[in-house]
Amino acid sequence: MEARRFDLVVIGSGPAGHHAAIQGAKLGKSVAVVERRDTLGGVALNAGTIPSKTLREAILYLTGFRQRGLYGASYRVKDKITLADLRMQVDRVVTSETDVFRLHFLRNGVEVLNGTASFENPYTLKISSGGSSYDIRGEKIIVAVGTRPARPPHIPFDGDCVMDTDQLWSLKRDEFPKSVTVVGGGVIGIEYACVMAALGSRVTLVEKRPRVLDFVDVEVVEALCYHMRSMDVVFRLGEEVTSVTRGDNGKVTALLASNKSVSSDALLYAAGRVGNTDALNLDAAGLHADDRGRVRVDANYRTDIPNIYAAGDVIGFPSLASTSMEQGRLASCSALGVGCRSMPHMFPYGIYTIPEISYVGRNEEQLTKEGIPFEVGVAHYREIARGQIIGDQNGFLKLLFHQQTKKLLGVHIIGEGATELVHIGLMVLAHDGTIDTFIDSVFNYPTLAECYKVAALAGVNRMATSSNG
Repeated sequence: MEARRFDLVVIGSGPAGHHAAIQGAKLGKSVAVVERRDTLGGVALNAGTIPSKTLREAILYLTGFRQRGLYGASYRVKDKITLADLRMQVDRVVTSETDVFRLHFLRNGVEVLNGTASFENPYTLKISSGGSSYDIRGEKIIVAVGTRPARPPHIPFDGDCVMDTDQLWSLKRDEFPKSVTVVGGGVIGIEYACVMAALGSRVTLVEKRPRVLDFVDVEVVEALCYHMRSMDVVFRLGEEVTSVTRGDNGKVTALLASNKSVSSDALLYAAGRVGNTDALNLDAAGLHADDRGRVRVDANYRTDIPNIYAAGDVIGFPSLASTSMEQGRLASCSALGVGCRSMPHMFPYGIYTIPEISYVGRNEEQLTKEGIPFEVGVAHYREIARGQIIGDQNGFLKLLFHQQTKKLLGVHIIGEGATELVHIGLMVLAHDGTIDTFIDSVFNYPTLAECYKVAALAGVNRMATSSNG
C-alpha cells in the first residue's frame, strides 16, 4: 500500500508539537500528528507542567498557605489533605485541557495518528500500533517527542518509596510521605520540594552543584532559599547521591559521596531528563542524538537533515512549556518557508516554586561579565498596597537598566503573581524601551503592577544619588 503523504508530519502532541501542527494547518498545509500515548498533550499535559502546577494550586488553597500572612501560621482550609483530594483537581484540569487540544486539532483539520513513529528514511515514518504498522510520508517532519525522567541504574526505583516525577502520579498511598528526599535542584526538583514542604512534609533537597537554579539571578535564588528554609527545607548542596537503600523499617536512605546519609519516608529523583528519541530509529534518517537523547538544531530549529526539524524539550534548555510552544511554531514556519521572527533572548522564564519566580532579559552576573554599566531599581511587595492586602511581605521586583541610556535590560521577580507580572517588562524589553516607560505610565491601584513604577523611580533615584556623590 502506498504511504499516505502529508506536507508536514509532527511527532509528538505536547506543547511544541501542538503549536507546530496548528501553525502548519493555519498555513493551509496537510498536517498529521503522531502520538504514542492514548491521550494528547504529551508529558506536559499528562505528567508534567499541567498536573504539577495544578497540584501546586490545590495545595496552596487547601493548606491556606497564601493567607497565613493575614490569618496566622496555623490557618488551614482543610486539616487532613489526601492524595485523592489533589488527584481530583488534577484529573479535572487534565481532562479539560485534553479536550481543548483535541478540539484544536479537529477544528484545524490536523489528523491525529495514534502509534509509535520510527524513521525508515528522512521522509518516511513507520507508525506502529497494536501489533500492526503502516507508513506515512512527510515532506517536512518536526520531531517534538519531549523527554522523560532520567533513571540512573544505581537508583532502585520502585514507584512507591523511590520514584521519579512521572511515578508520583500513580502512587498507591492516600497520603503524602511525612518526609521526602528530593534529588535535584533544577526547576522540576525545586518546584516539587516547595509543594511538598507546603503540604507539611519534611524535605531534604540534594543537589550536586553549589547552588540551585544557577541560571537565575543570585539575589532571587537567595530569597527563594530563605523562604524554603522557613518551610523547614534542608539543603545539601555540592552533594551527590551514590546509592539508595530501603531498610526493614521502610525508611529510604540516600548515601552521599561525602559519606553523609539522608533518611526519609520516600525519595523523589528529579535530576535530569532524557529525550524520547530511542524508538525513532534516527540512524535511518541520518540523525544522531547525544548521550541524553537530545537532537541538535540550528537557529531555525533545522536538524542536520534539511527536511527534518526539532523543537521543545528534546532540543534541550530551557525545556519550559512556554518556550516549547514558541519553538514549535517557529520550527513549523521555518520548515514551510514562511518568514518569522525568533527572539529566544526575549523568552520569559517562569518557575512555579513557592514563592514563584519569573524573569526576562539578562541578570546582574551576565551584565557584569559583558562589561555593561547598569543600575538597579527594586520594589518590595511590602511597600505596595496590594502586597499588604494579599499578605505577601517578602516578594520583590527588580529592574536592571543601562546607566547612560536607561534602556531596560532585565526584569527579575519573586513573589505572588511573578509569572504574570513579568509580561509587562517583556513588552518594554521587546520594544527596546527605557524605564521612563514605567515612570510615565499609570498603573491601576492597588495592584502588584505598581511595582514597576516604584522600582523605576527607585533606580533613577539611586543613579541620581550616585552622580551627585
